[in-house]
Amino acid sequence: MNSSLQMAVAGTARRTPVERFRAQSRNRLFRADLLTVLAWASVALAVALWLADGGAAGFSTLAGSLTALGIVAGLAGMDLVLLMLLLAARLPVIDGAVGHDRALEFHRQLGKPSLYLLLAHGILIAIGYGMAEGLDPVSELVSLSVLVPDMWLAIVSVGLFITVAATSLVAVRRRFPYEFWYAVHLLTYAAVLTAIPHQFSAGGLFAEGTWQRWYWLAICIGTGAALAHYRFLEPLVATVRHRLTVSRVVTEGAGVVSIELAGRHLDELAGNGGRFVIWRFLTPGAWWHPHPFSLSAEPALVDSSGRGTLRITVRNLGRGSAQLARLKPGTSVSLEGPYGLFSTAARSRNRVVLIGAGIGITPIRALLERTPFEPGNATVILRGHSEEELYLGEEILELCRRRGATLFHLTGARTASGPSWLPASAVRSGHRLASYTPDVADADLYICGPAAWARSVIGEAQAAGVREEQIHTERFGW
Repeated sequence: MNSSLQMAVAGTARRTPVERFRAQSRNRLFRADLLTVLAWASVALAVALWLADGGAAGFSTLAGSLTALGIVAGLAGMDLVLLMLLLAARLPVIDGAVGHDRALEFHRQLGKPSLYLLLAHGILIAIGYGMAEGLDPVSELVSLSVLVPDMWLAIVSVGLFITVAATSLVAVRRRFPYEFWYAVHLLTYAAVLTAIPHQFSAGGLFAEGTWQRWYWLAICIGTGAALAHYRFLEPLVATVRHRLTVSRVVTEGAGVVSIELAGRHLDELAGNGGRFVIWRFLTPGAWWHPHPFSLSAEPALVDSSGRGTLRITVRNLGRGSAQLARLKPGTSVSLEGPYGLFSTAARSRNRVVLIGAGIGITPIRALLERTPFEPGNATVILRGHSEEELYLGEEILELCRRRGATLFHLTGARTASGPSWLPASAVRSGHRLASYTPDVADADLYICGPAAWARSVIGEAQAAGVREEQIHTERFGW
């Protein structure tokens, strides 16, 4: 079997058991459930306020019922759109409860329902009003766009939502570079801004003095303020405060480089190993390109003021990342984050298993550096086609020796039949995840690597009895 097993020497210092992780996990899951309840309650509240302000009276006739249903669909759809924006706003309360990946997954899942509700809103309103006035839906829609203030903005808004939804389909996204999709996705903000005016001007829906008006003013202003603060103001403040610059670029392997950055107050970023930061390298032609990379090493501080260095390790996976190998020392860097739950904040058990493949090994190395565990309570599994693809392998070996973790190197070709995260030689020998860490069911698993490979690891872990809250992944892709 073309794989090597290395047992790191257990450290001499015994650490205090970390039973707090179970309580931490329960608290985090409770906050995630609470956020879910609040999200759906906001939709229910939007409809309930409309009914309380006399909306139920519209159900007295067929035409009125269709119009009322259209209004309900519009209220629910717009509420979901604002929830989508909050999920993408990188709020600490959301990021700390469900993580960046799951927040964006919920964001994507709400896309279709919100679009369908907004389309239903327009269609039902046109039919209901048209029936009341003796017009067909198309004629009624034309009449509304002429007579109702801001109605043309609502029509533009729906068109923008359709454009964003269409370009978000996986089959469509894969046909375009990330930069194109990202630019089109920014149209979501334009779609929301063009949808809001007609809510307050159409038919006195949110009349002065109604609870509806105050509710929608509050959530629109609150959502806008959250986006402005966490997506724009905080990154700007962090960039100015840390004053990061490139100190050197080191080749780690074919197409892989480590970028060392120097800056101030880096002690504030310590303890975030495994989490990712969105970096922008401020050079002509690259400053606008965001790069979501995890730390590959905790900040190394040189004095008590927090001055020091930190490191990211990246692989050439496209035009944008290829430019990074040519960065010059002194290049200024902006940052957003750190984000995600690929960190100690997600721990739920005393034991920990860290599994990385290819460039996904690099956040594993940073997490290994600081996450608490007793000697003998951690297993590290690195997967690559060859030893050369076990990036930062020597550093990880030294960390395992120092901290008392067990390390496995699994190298070799993949299986020809059926998906497996293990090398073909290990599969033929009957090896499974439990072969390397028998008590995996009572451990936290941190898995980082290509999506299909990670799914294979997760499937085997679940079959071995690992629960969902014990599995933590870092996905590559957009």
